[in-house]
Amino acid sequence: MRGLSVLSSILIICVCQVAVRSQYYSDTVPYQPRPVVVTNLHFYMHEFTGTTAVVLTQANITSNNTSVPFATLVAVNDPLRTGPEPDSELIGNVQGISLLAGSNASSTQYIDFGFNTGKFNGSSLSVFSRGEPGLAVVGGRGRFMMATGTALFNPILINATNVIMEFNVTVVHY
Repeated sequence: MRGLSVLSSILIICVCQVAVRSQYYSDTVPYQPRPVVVTNLHFYMHEFTGTTAVVLTQANITSNNTSVPFATLVAVNDPLRTGPEPDSELIGNVQGISLLAGSNASSTQYIDFGFNTGKFNGSSLSVFSRGEPGLAVVGGRGRFMMATGTALFNPILINATNVIMEFNVTVVHY
């Protein structure tokens, strides 16, 4: 019993020595947070049904008489432009998926706004939210790392072949 007590004491002393000597390898650097930046963006998404928005799959429901069938999965790859005109400056693209899951054409969307010109070239914003007028910005890359915010949209034109959406995005990033 006495031998076990001596062994325990020696182990405790050794562990304490390791803890004391290991401080040599661990320098504590004070945390210097980067300043928070709020950026307001304004752009237009131009969608062409069948070309930049394609139905991937759709539930086989025969009693559905709406223009946008329930349980439809759509892939999008739409251009982002500075204005609502089709020939306005191209600044990036939108890629993602949209699940139309409500009888009133509501949807859940994951979309990524990618910018390939100007100040935000190579950066993108990730949005994941229900298709209400305000979408949640949940992240980004490039200049928008760790971004949060909201993307408010306003439909400018919706017809059988074209959709033009105006976006006002407020992004908080570092």
